[in-house]
Amino acid sequence: MIAAQPFDFPYDGNLVPSQTALMVIDLQIDFCSPNGYFASMGYDPAPLAAIVPAVNRVISAARQAGCLIIHTRQGYRADLADMTPYEKWRRKRSGLENTQVLLRSSPGFQLLPELDVADTDVIIDKTCNSSFTYTDLEHVLRAQGITHMLFTGCTTDVCVHTTLREACDRNFQCLTISDCCASGEQWAHEAAINMISIENGVFGTVSTSDAVIAGLAKASR
Repeated sequence: MIAAQPFDFPYDGNLVPSQTALMVIDLQIDFCSPNGYFASMGYDPAPLAAIVPAVNRVISAARQAGCLIIHTRQGYRADLADMTPYEKWRRKRSGLENTQVLLRSSPGFQLLPELDVADTDVIIDKTCNSSFTYTDLEHVLRAQGITHMLFTGCTTDVCVHTTLREACDRNFQCLTISDCCASGEQWAHEAAINMISIENGVFGTVSTSDAVIAGLAKASR
């Protein structure tokens, strides 16, 4: 069990690491670097980079317990063939037309070098806010027998929350680790975290890295 709100996770008390996936969403250079996409949009990437040590601690604990570690990367083809007209319009409006940000061919697309990534981890590349849309994420989860998901990464209010909501709709049991997620604005992060546990956990539960690490340490493989 993991101490969480509004109830301990999972609700039935049966935490099985081999059936649990740790999602590490979009901790890429483009989001966390002062020269990346997020900074180009006018946001401070420092809060995003600041969660990496806590995320790494959870990754280590989850890997040791026997959980599946899944990293996601947001980005588009170099020829923009998979970028919708609306996304192209937003890109131009933001002054990012003819730049390399959020392109899979650019260095910014890569995961942060300080992030704990092992050869056994799964990497899912996506073009949408949800890690499920146009990817094989659900197929991987079902193939690996995953029933429970732990969420970390950025941003809390966009890609983390969108993936979380879709996971809940697909009947995965979900827990979001609040200090392992971040947004460009603190109020957006807090709002996203707060709405998870409304209506007795409509989008699952919320916990902290310390509580998750403690819970995983007690769980057997």
